[in-house]
Amino acid sequence: MNALTALVANDLKQRLRDKSVLIFGLLVPLALMTVLNLAFGGLGDDGPALKPVTVIAGVEDEGPLGDVVLESLVSSPALEVSVQRVAPGDVARTTLDGGSSLGIVIPQGFTESLTTGSAATLQLTRGSSPSLETDVLISVVKEIVKELHAASLTGAAGRIAGLSPAAASDIARSTAAALPLMALKEATAPTEQLPLRASLVAGQTGLFLLFTVGFGVVGLLVEKEQGTFARIRSVAVPPWTITASKAVVGFLLGAAASTVLLTSGMVFFGVAFGSPVVVGLLVMSAAAAATSLTFIVVRLVRSAEQANVAQSIIAMVLGIAGGAFFPLQSTGFLATVLELNPVGAFIRGLGISAGGGGIGDVLGPLGVMWIFAAACTLLSRFIPDRSAAQ
Repeated sequence: MNALTALVANDLKQRLRDKSVLIFGLLVPLALMTVLNLAFGGLGDDGPALKPVTVIAGVEDEGPLGDVVLESLVSSPALEVSVQRVAPGDVARTTLDGGSSLGIVIPQGFTESLTTGSAATLQLTRGSSPSLETDVLISVVKEIVKELHAASLTGAAGRIAGLSPAAASDIARSTAAALPLMALKEATAPTEQLPLRASLVAGQTGLFLLFTVGFGVVGLLVEKEQGTFARIRSVAVPPWTITASKAVVGFLLGAAASTVLLTSGMVFFGVAFGSPVVVGLLVMSAAAAATSLTFIVVRLVRSAEQANVAQSIIAMVLGIAGGAFFPLQSTGFLATVLELNPVGAFIRGLGISAGGGGIGDVLGPLGVMWIFAAACTLLSRFIPDRSAAQ
């Protein structure tokens, strides 16, 4: 164990002195994140911004509930609404000619109809230019009337119970005045899907994780070419510790770089990935899966240069297929194959964590990465070492 620790410490010093680790592990992915967010980040906004709107209102009703409808519109937190009062007969013309979003006519007897349980009708006029704001206004008006109508049913029930018409109206009027007409609150549903900005950060982190871990294990080929590997084996060091030290270095470099990239994304791009414990577990699992892949690469190639080329090709294929740039949608067998991609599993896990998921919720993505790591490690034991055959 002392030999393994000494080899890991020595390899880490060498790798950290190598500027290519800093460049490909941090600087390049951060630069690419910045460019992608500048180019496409605006597409990931939570939704379109609603513009301030003007409602043209004509009130014929002499009771208080007509004013309640207008006051509820103005106080709605979902939309900035101003009300312009005109004569009821001028509402339609003013709405269409003035470019307003909506016109409302509150007819005579509106309050009386609601408080006696009778049908009440509002006259709505859409603006000349249909817009999302108009649809929102109409929906809000409908909900307000529904709640006011609930008060009218209270009055009707009172009359059925034997109350006098005056008493039933008083109850209905009191109920209407006490009702919370509209309570709107903006929120984000936990869809377990990352917004575009967060998806870009997570995708680039997963992609360049595959590059970063390669610096540790590919160092084994460099030492073989330079003769350092043979000198290390000549001392009293178990042969397995040499390979293990490279794997540990690759794992540590990948986990550290991924942590820095995700943290930078949260700081500079305003994204969030949920529980640090869950995110940390996902990062370590992804680093293990990426490191295991390099075991296969290092046995298939004859030189460090070939290893770098192969590692780059594999990283780009897995990264693109896993959604490092844009999510890929598929069905059938291809969808199953894509589900087994460790980069895709890493991104899915971050999406679940960002939606409030705990460790139990990310067992699926974690399982994919653990199985991938085990399969690659086992497969590498049966692949002839071409570098040793030189």
